[in-house]
Amino acid sequence: MSDEIVNRVANSSLITIDLTDYAPTKSIAVLDIKEFLFEGIFLKEKEFRTALKEFDFTNYTDKVVALNCSSDAIVPMWAFMLVTSYLNTANSEIHFGTKENVFQKIFTNNIDAINPSEFEGKKVIVKGCGQIPLTEALYIAITKKLQNTVSSLMFGEACSAVPVFKKK
Repeated sequence: MSDEIVNRVANSSLITIDLTDYAPTKSIAVLDIKEFLFEGIFLKEKEFRTALKEFDFTNYTDKVVALNCSSDAIVPMWAFMLVTSYLNTANSEIHFGTKENVFQKIFTNNIDAINPSEFEGKKVIVKGCGQIPLTEALYIAITKKLQNTVSSLMFGEACSAVPVFKKK
């Protein structure tokens, strides 16, 4: 018997996916329409348009922007369209929602952009922990993306993987 230690995990054909590799890389700026509302509670069209014209949208140039309204005000849809038209001139990537919502949306879009053929017939483990908190939606997205392509899909680490799916 040999005393050599063999790393069977490293020598296996397992592919490990760390979902944090698909996290958004750009920071997300927030633009809250509440700032343009009269007393933060309702929209006066003339004042709203004037405030937008005077606002410096260059702070959002080439940034990802989470556009939302944090007040309970009823904001007409055209107001979001108008703000978006200004952000478009700053070449912003605009999404509706809170910073957290937009982060999760972009994260999910990045997972959806994975080419599943790279994992054709492979044994894949999706890491269970990472450096950033991961939501259930992200694990659902990766499962939907890979299940019809991989030979097996597991969760966790190679030493203690939980089987999720195995092709028959």
